[in-house]
Amino acid sequence: MRTIQMTLDDRLVREVDMVIKKLHTSRSAFTREALASALEKYRLRQLEEKHRKGYELHPSAGNEFSVWEKEQAWGDR
Repeated sequence: MRTIQMTLDDRLVREVDMVIKKLHTSRSAFTREALASALEKYRLRQLEEKHRKGYELHPSAGNEFSVWEKEQAWGDR
């Protein structure tokens, strides 16, 4: 692991400190988890954007997914 220095506003540090006490964790552990979560959210947004662009370039046919409708047994009938 590497040690890094960050500059945060006082309000954010106070809020983090309140949460880490409740979670019985450290600032470092909390920050690692928050950064990993933010990176995962970013990766997901990138994949969704790639998917959206793909469908813009190659739109689905009107009945492309109708073959699967019978497979969607929700148990409500």
